[in-house]
Amino acid sequence: MTGGLRLTSRILLFDRDDRILLFLTKAPDTSGAARWLTPGGGVDPGENHDQAAVRELFEETGLKVDDLGTPVWEHDFDVMWDAADHSTGHAVFYRHIVDAFEPSDAHWTDDEKVDVLAHRWWTADDLIGTDEPYEPAELPELVLRNLPHAPAQE
Repeated sequence: MTGGLRLTSRILLFDRDDRILLFLTKAPDTSGAARWLTPGGGVDPGENHDQAAVRELFEETGLKVDDLGTPVWEHDFDVMWDAADHSTGHAVFYRHIVDAFEPSDAHWTDDEKVDVLAHRWWTADDLIGTDEPYEPAELPELVLRNLPHAPAQE
């Protein structure tokens, strides 16, 4: 792994039944590990996080939106995967609500065609109860805080 910081934009994409779309993706690791992730990815040169989120959502799902609004969460993280091209990251998360749909792979990059193994709409209970790996570790709490039909917080 080489050093460096990777900026990413990720989307908490909920359907109207409070399910979140996650992709099972091969990690950049020689172990062949995979983990569940929200749609999203790297911020390209010349982009800001907002622009990257809109582009990544379209590339990974086929869903075209003009704006994803204000970010709902940000975090810095260390990368432990041995084949990653970066050692740290900064992720900005957005929230968007849609009617459930079947994501399209028509705009996937060559890497995504290899790395994305599956997709699934998850309930919060599915995510909390799973023993399958997901990232970030805070994902269940993040989902609960951002559910479309979450009880009002005081």
